[in-house]
Amino acid sequence: MKFKNIIPFAALLLLAACNTNDKVENKETKPAMAGMGMMNMMETVSLSKSNPLVQLKLAAELKPDQHTELFAKVNSYVKQIRVDIGDKVVAGQTLVVLEAPEIVSQIANAKAKVQAQQAIYLATKATYDRTMKANETQGAVAKDAVDQIKARMLSDESQLNAVRSAYQEIRNINDYLVIKAPFSGTITNRNVDLGAYVGPMGKSPLLVIENIQKLRLNLSVPEANTPYIKIGDTIRFYVRSQPQIKHIALVSRKSGSLDVKLRSEKIEADFINKNNVLKPFMVAETSIPLQNTEATFFVPKMAVVESGMGIYVIKIENGKTKNVPISKGRMMDDKVEIFGALIEGDKIIKMASEEIVEGTAIPNSTKNNHTKK
Repeated sequence: MKFKNIIPFAALLLLAACNTNDKVENKETKPAMAGMGMMNMMETVSLSKSNPLVQLKLAAELKPDQHTELFAKVNSYVKQIRVDIGDKVVAGQTLVVLEAPEIVSQIANAKAKVQAQQAIYLATKATYDRTMKANETQGAVAKDAVDQIKARMLSDESQLNAVRSAYQEIRNINDYLVIKAPFSGTITNRNVDLGAYVGPMGKSPLLVIENIQKLRLNLSVPEANTPYIKIGDTIRFYVRSQPQIKHIALVSRKSGSLDVKLRSEKIEADFINKNNVLKPFMVAETSIPLQNTEATFFVPKMAVVESGMGIYVIKIENGKTKNVPISKGRMMDDKVEIFGALIEGDKIIKMASEEIVEGTAIPNSTKNNHTKK
């Protein structure tokens, strides 16, 4: 019976000893792990300049080189529609013929007024000519009579010119009833049918014509990257519906100003759309090579801190941390170009954070890495 009581008691003593050893080990391990975490947090890199070719990837949109919506200029009815969507047209080709009976009657009325006023003017001018012929004989016609017939002739001539102008104006309005293609292209939309009543206040255009033989690749380039893009640069791109096919366009225009909201510059690159392989308003994924004229600093993205205090890197100076304000430039997959009060050989923290207070002392065991050129 005594032997049976001794065994459980010994087991309890052994368990207590194990627990005591675990506590001692945990106390020794925690400071060691904390030290390792601090060392990793304070790992630094030495700055060195490089000039890599950076590929800027941006989403873009393809737009037609020319795009025009055609509206009716006068209230009228659709008499003829000579084209439909997908039709190729040439500049000056008649697309739609409209009719407006009231304009036809106005033209007839204006023409009759011209003829009537012309008859009056011809009669007055004939009287004036006879008077002037008779006036060749001195004293045959009174001077007042000559002045009166001359004034009447000039008045009738002015009225004739006025009715002619009114007639021409109405004829010009009549020309609006024939809608022609402003340039060669493709009809991409049609919104009316025969007999439809149309007018200048219509919300939808009668037709839409686009030049899709040449497309414009529209991009918004962030401010930091605008200095590296020049007229004539090559842009490689593909559309999302055909990712396997690569295309090339040349930078043709730069707006020269930044968008106030996006802080980006609008850039257009021309693309000759052979065989209509691409469609207007497709979304494209572009790749633009950016090369600087001189070497600059590229650092790991994790080394840059963006906070309410601004954008900065944490430099090690005299064994303590110092926040150095910077501005960002080109972006790579894992690095970013920076500009600031930095020189080659400066050491900055590789994985910076707002939690690292400026002036923090750095352990001597901190590891140093060098950025690759």
